[in-house]
Amino acid sequence: MGRFFKRKKKDPAQAEQGPQGEAPESPDLPSGEAPPEGQAGLFKRLTRGLSKTRSTLTGRMGRLLLGKKEITQELLDDLEEILFTSDMGVATTQELIDDVQEKVARKELKDPEKLLAALRQQIQEFLELPPADHSTPEPGDPRVIMVVGVNGVGKTTTIAKAANHFKSEGKKVMLVAADTFRAAAVEQLSIWGERVGVEVIKQKTGADPSAVVFDALSAAEARNMDVVLIDTAGRLHTQVNLMDELQKIRRVAGRKVTGAPHEVWLVLDATTGQNAISQAELFNQALTVTDIVLTKLDGTAKGGIVVGISRQLNIPIRYIGIGEKMDDLRPFNPREFVQALFGEEAS
Repeated sequence: MGRFFKRKKKDPAQAEQGPQGEAPESPDLPSGEAPPEGQAGLFKRLTRGLSKTRSTLTGRMGRLLLGKKEITQELLDDLEEILFTSDMGVATTQELIDDVQEKVARKELKDPEKLLAALRQQIQEFLELPPADHSTPEPGDPRVIMVVGVNGVGKTTTIAKAANHFKSEGKKVMLVAADTFRAAAVEQLSIWGERVGVEVIKQKTGADPSAVVFDALSAAEARNMDVVLIDTAGRLHTQVNLMDELQKIRRVAGRKVTGAPHEVWLVLDATTGQNAISQAELFNQALTVTDIVLTKLDGTAKGGIVVGISRQLNIPIRYIGIGEKMDDLRPFNPREFVQALFGEEAS
């Protein structure tokens, strides 16, 4: 790799491990919801949400290329450093640099002013993955979505916002409090359920999470629910017991509803940067994750992790979180994301 990686080598053992406990997230939202925004307004909010990442990534690239007459190795080394420190990851950064070097060698790319456009195109291609391969519920069965992730990433809030989205489509939604070891988790989900106006199935603290899921799916079938969202425990992803517990929930759900869970969403906190990729790898090994939800993009300069996760794990990003409002959980659109990242107008 370039000179940057020779002089700055990261020790994997120093990676963050993430929070052990999860502070209750406030379920309070303004009593009066804002009127619906048009597509242009939503894009502006996405652009604002990515402002820190844009400054760290494309802003620095623009300053690097300003006034340059040719693409030199020194320029590429500096570009490599910018990409890596934006949390795209070693592998993704190297692939982007290799692609640029090949274009330069073939004389397809000579002008530094066109380098940014070439990177933009390659990044968008990395993000344009085929849709996730979801199981299809049997006629009359609910779509069961299992939501996983470590503590503190915004799992419960994500579930509430997703429930609100499904409800707005006219679907009957049920939430399942399968994180039974933290009373605060059950209480938090209950408050969100009341706020959104959907039913929450819960049992006493310490109950077997799989039993809660089994009973909830029985109730969902009896009540003709369309969507069931299962909130799971989120202790550290390195704990074997947690993964065993999640696998048991998956098996029990499948015995009760054919093909369940039909989707497994992994919620990741964008502010953790590269640690999010290690979390995703472990959860995916244990559960076969179908979709990724990336939260807190509005509070970080590490939004390059979106590109790194897409490229390294080949798992589609379903939603991104760019704020606290209900509609700030946005369906991920690669083209819009890249436009906002590079400071372009919506098309």
